[in-house]
Amino acid sequence: MANDVEFSIPRRKLGRSDIEFLVKRNGAVLGTLKVSNGSLVWFPRKTTVGYRMTWHKFDSVMKDFSQGEERR
Repeated sequence: MANDVEFSIPRRKLGRSDIEFLVKRNGAVLGTLKVSNGSLVWFPRKTTVGYRMTWHKFDSVMKDFSQGEERR
């Protein structure tokens, strides 16, 4: 089951404007991921309250809970 991810990049430095990723599964919106210099925020569909995580915490979560490794 593939996810559809759409994004828009503002024409400013990332420090002042977030990049937003609209994430869909089978055409239905799962949520929006906002990425900034300081953190990531996940907004589930139909909500105005997001779940924030710092980049340091994101690094820890990915190392501890990932489902596998991938080489670049």
